[in-house]
Amino acid sequence: MTPIYTALAVLVTFIWGVNFTFIAWGLESFPPLMLTALRFFFTAIPLVLFLKPPKFNRTLLIYAIGTFVMQYAFVFTAMHLGASPGLTALLLQIQIFITVLLAYFILGEAVSRMQIIGMLVGVLGLSVIALNLGGDMPLAGFVCILIAAIGWSFGNIASKQASAQAALKTTQQGSGITIVSPSTGKNKASALSALALVVWGGLIACVMLTLSSLIFETDAWQLATFTEASLKSWLSLGFIVYISTLIGFGLWAHLLSQNTASKVMPFALLVPVFGMVTSVLLTGEIVTWWKMLAMTLILSGLLLANVKIKLERKHQPI
Repeated sequence: MTPIYTALAVLVTFIWGVNFTFIAWGLESFPPLMLTALRFFFTAIPLVLFLKPPKFNRTLLIYAIGTFVMQYAFVFTAMHLGASPGLTALLLQIQIFITVLLAYFILGEAVSRMQIIGMLVGVLGLSVIALNLGGDMPLAGFVCILIAAIGWSFGNIASKQASAQAALKTTQQGSGITIVSPSTGKNKASALSALALVVWGGLIACVMLTLSSLIFETDAWQLATFTEASLKSWLSLGFIVYISTLIGFGLWAHLLSQNTASKVMPFALLVPVFGMVTSVLLTGEIVTWWKMLAMTLILSGLLLANVKIKLERKHQPI
């Protein structure tokens, strides 16, 4: 990767890491399901008016439910219950291990010896957190993040299948046609396809999350919730939508269109590092010995397990 691409990769992971702190600030004024619904409302509107929708099928529905509804509803709920931004950013990365297992059982993808070792090391890190529940990571928050990781993992599998279907369709449509710049055209089509998947998947999630919030957070749906929300919470929502989701995703999709996934994906391991550091600096989260041990174990496991993963995490905003 060139220096500019390397800098962009670090910038995106920084944005996604600090995003967990902005989520905590957004939750100061909005309940978790409402905040999640607002996130995907503004992510989808008005872009759905300009992007061609992907084919609506079971794959898209699973992607929207797993990646957006399950993941973010439970992450936001976990933080609402008291899970710190730093630990949330770290624990959520367990999804990589779960994705490897789902890819093995659902897609029949091989699991290497190094990935198995990486998963075992990561489970040790998970155990360290589990043995120190309370305070920055209540039990209910711990369970919510694990559910969120499972949802994200199913979304990863669905996005991989959606990408494969889109690639097959493009290949079939392009048979017998001479393309002057196939690489550029393919990259542009891939980026637009990924963006459409996020925007239209976000619209589906917005509807489901809004209905859920109306049922479980009925009292919050009054004018006062919006008029009395702090400026910090509104600005945080803006960061979550436009900086973290749209700009962060756009840059990440561009990086993956110009470089191989094996060169770009390892930078994602910086997300929990930036998440923990910014949480310490901006929210006063205290770093303890067991947090450092858990981070070391989980990141070491991710380094081992991430070697041959080729799932389409490129479609996933943080």
